Amino acid sequence: MIDDLTCLMYLLAHDDAAEGPYDRSRTELLVRAAALIDLASRGSLGEDGGTVTVSGTEPTGDPVLDGVLRDAAAGHGWQHLVRRHRKRTLTEVEDRLAEAGLLTVKPPRTRFGTRRLTVTDRAVSAALRARVSAALHGDGPVREIPAADAALLALAAAGGVRLAVSRQDHKTFRARIDACTASLAVLAPGLEKAVRTLPMTMIAAQGGMGGS
Repeated sequence: MIDDLTCLMYLLAHDDAAEGPYDRSRTELLVRAAALIDLASRGSLGEDGGTVTVSGTEPTGDPVLDGVLRDAAAGHGWQHLVRRHRKRTLTEVEDRLAEAGLLTVKPPRTRFGTRRLTVTDRAVSAALRARVSAALHGDGPVREIPAADAALLALAAAGGVRLAVSRQDHKTFRARIDACTASLAVLAPGLEKAVRTLPMTMIAAQGGMGGS
C-alpha cells in the first residue's frame, strides 16, 4: 500500500461510480496541496515572507513529490504552487497507483472523454475513509490526531469531498475541521492559508483562471 499523502488524497477523492475522481478539476488541486503538505512535513519546503523556499537539493525518491519540488524552486507562493502543473501531478499520481496495482485503467468511452479508473480493492478506500471519519468524529484533542489524517480531513473538507465529509458533518464539526486546518500553520502559515482558500481557488480554476 502506497502511504504518501498525494496517493491517499487521490484514493479519498475517488468515486467508484464515476470511475475516477469525484471532480477531476478539484482533485487536481487537492493532490497538489497534499504534495506541498507532504514536502513541508519532510522539511523539504519552508517559507520566507510568504515565498516558498526549498531546503536542500536531495530528491525524495518519489517522482510525484520530486516534480512538485522542482516547481517550488522558482520561488513562488503556496497558492501559486497549488495551481501549478496540477493536471500533470494528478496524472502522475494515477499512474503511480496503477503501477502499484491499486488502480485499473481503461480507455475513455468517447473520443473526448477521460480514461476510466477503478480502485482494485475497495477495502483500501473504505479503510482510508474510516481513518478520516475517526479524526472527524473523535472526542480527543486535535493535536493527538495523526498529522496525515488531520491534513486529509482539512483537504477533504476544503474540497467538498462528500464521500469523506458530508455537508452535515461539515456544519456539525466545523470547529474540529478548522483546528485541523490551523495545524498546518506549524509547517508554514502560508500553507494553512492556501488550504483555507481552496474553495475560492477551485472556483477560479473551473472558470479558467487558475493556470495549468
